[in-house]
Amino acid sequence: MIENPFYGRETQGEFNLHELGNLILESGETLRGAKLAYRTFGKLNATKSNAILVTTWFSGTGKVMEDVYVGRGHALDPDRYFIVIVDQLGSGVSSSPQNTPAPQAMAKFPKLAIGDDVRAQRQMLTDLFGIERLALVIGGSMGGQQVYEWAVAYPMMVERAAPIAATARISLHQQVFIETLKEAITSDPSWNAGWYASGFAVREGMDRMARIVAILGWSAQFYQEERWRSVVGMSSLDDFINGVMKAYFEPMDPNVLLCEMHKWQRADVSRHTAGDLPRALGRVKAKTMVMPISHDGFFPPQECEADYRLLPDALFRVIESPEGHMGLNGFEPGYMEQVDRHLNELLAT
Repeated sequence: MIENPFYGRETQGEFNLHELGNLILESGETLRGAKLAYRTFGKLNATKSNAILVTTWFSGTGKVMEDVYVGRGHALDPDRYFIVIVDQLGSGVSSSPQNTPAPQAMAKFPKLAIGDDVRAQRQMLTDLFGIERLALVIGGSMGGQQVYEWAVAYPMMVERAAPIAATARISLHQQVFIETLKEAITSDPSWNAGWYASGFAVREGMDRMARIVAILGWSAQFYQEERWRSVVGMSSLDDFINGVMKAYFEPMDPNVLLCEMHKWQRADVSRHTAGDLPRALGRVKAKTMVMPISHDGFFPPQECEADYRLLPDALFRVIESPEGHMGLNGFEPGYMEQVDRHLNELLAT
């Protein structure tokens, strides 16, 4: 185990930990003493019909979802809904490589799947709150992959689904891209096969990974128009790479990011139907709003639209954002204005 203050309450704010016990994983391994981090807002009504689940993305935690997506004036309004934000397994806050004791610590942490996250989340919701149906499941990027998993694996439990900047099955393009991210970290000599002294010891590899993420995470237009000046307040390209991208990833744990990459790289709801994606998405009962980001290099709108056309009852709304995939973080006011408008439309159905 490694103490990493980035994943503690001083940085992440208040959250709770739910004891899942020994969680049997899709791989056949068992995650022993599994814990799931969550935070709640609002009150569950008497009929338990106003529950919304919010999932998290690669490298993100419940804190960013709380700060950007939830609050009065937003579609996810705690005065109207009981909102549960859950940190995915392996995120650094829930059970993860750096906070799990031996014999499953660090490089020996089990390999996880998106399906493991969703089963753990379902167990938590039923154990803690007795929730049998969700008014909405929403998440972006890897969080959106969890949304698709929820809708396919538990179709009768999901009334509405809102995957943002995500697809139901990872593309070959992204599989190759994620492999370069993994190699950037593991090629650092201080990586030491996952047995490093601290996350900062692998800074060279983490910095390489951050620069690679910057290539597809932000759009070509973002760079052409030098939007780092107006959007994130940086004075030059080097200032942006060092002061935003590298600074964002450096406090994190390398094993945590690799754990999430493993899941991201293998996300595919068609494993429920022997590789038949149309049949998998045909199982979805939820009213689904597919929301790609216009300039997204990770999950291009045309790939998201292909999923939309396979869903039985769906809406398609493109979020205009020249920031690309990183627009998910709500850097520009217009992003959340669109998200809230679209979610209000979905919640009204």
